[in-house]
Amino acid sequence: MAFSNNHTLISRATKVVGDVYFTGELQLEGKVTGNIVAEDEKDAKLVIADTGLVEGEIRAPMVIVNGKVVGNIYSGKHIELAAKGNVTGTVHYHSIEMVKGAQLNGSMVNNQQEPVHNALEITHS
Repeated sequence: MAFSNNHTLISRATKVVGDVYFTGELQLEGKVTGNIVAEDEKDAKLVIADTGLVEGEIRAPMVIVNGKVVGNIYSGKHIELAAKGNVTGTVHYHSIEMVKGAQLNGSMVNNQQEPVHNALEITHS
């Protein structure tokens, strides 16, 4: 596995209004009002610190939430809801880890399941 040298920090004194696109690892300690999207779908990682707040949708292979997220999370690999993590929205995951104290107000959807193929055949007369 190749690791990226791209590390980005949004500090606790920073507020971003708009969408954030990143590669590598994004450490969020501040606030983002907008969507956060990983452009590198293989090993990109988003870490939301306990002071971090996201109001928007998150799309990243690996997501660690120890702050607050108001919006849906789409994780292609792994999501971890840490002790101070608070998510309001639907979490789409491949594998998930929830630590005691984490809060999820919404739904969980496992993307690991095989799609169901409908065997219905339609004929026209």
